[in-house]
Amino acid sequence: MIPIKPSVTHGLTAEEVSERRKDGRVNTAKNTVTKPLSRIFIDNICTLFNLVNTIIAVALIAVGSYHNLLFLLIVFCNTVIGIFQEIRSKRTLEKLSLLCTSKATVRRDGEEQVIDASQLVPGDIIRLEAGDFVPADARLIRSTSLKSEESALTGESVPSEKDADVTVDENAPIGDRTNMVFSGCSITYGTATAVVTGTGMNTEMGKIANLLDNEEEGQTPLQQKLAQLGKYLGILALAACAIIFVVGLVNGIP
Repeated sequence: MIPIKPSVTHGLTAEEVSERRKDGRVNTAKNTVTKPLSRIFIDNICTLFNLVNTIIAVALIAVGSYHNLLFLLIVFCNTVIGIFQEIRSKRTLEKLSLLCTSKATVRRDGEEQVIDASQLVPGDIIRLEAGDFVPADARLIRSTSLKSEESALTGESVPSEKDADVTVDENAPIGDRTNMVFSGCSITYGTATAVVTGTGMNTEMGKIANLLDNEEEGQTPLQQKLAQLGKYLGILALAACAIIFVVGLVNGIP
């Protein structure tokens, strides 16, 4: 990443902003169509594995063998895990799309103004305070008792303390970058002035969304194993039915 050193009091000029927009460095997310919740539930419930096991469960209930129904717990867990994973991915992508609708307080041409977050470019000087949605990845220039809620990126349940005066290693993990704030997170306490370092799909949240978007739609290893098991169970069930049918005919069983 190339160091950006704009004037803190003046900010970028209109010409600089225009030039950076020409380079494609804008704060917009890639148009990503996510599955509706109904489709997520249907795709995870209506699988071959679940269908085969449902048929087996009905057969067991019909013969009164209720003590053999514990395997349905595996079906339930598999379905819940699949649904949870897809919903989490969907929320990550939708959170990034909020960039197009949020606002940002920015200093340009020596004046502070409120603009659409989608108009931000790297090098913009932004002001943040409690309650603000962080519009782009930014390095802190000044901060006062700043805390940011970053659970979407780090999984931390409590807000992370931030300090503009801290020196952080370039390769430090996201949770240790205490002199940075990240797009998709919110400010829970304090105030700060920061310089935008990453916008749109070049933010940490954008990188995650890009990975999710480019990932081929497929199944988890557990789902693949269970689907394979479902096929085997189906084949064995049909084979067993065929054998029982033939044995019944040979022995004259009605």
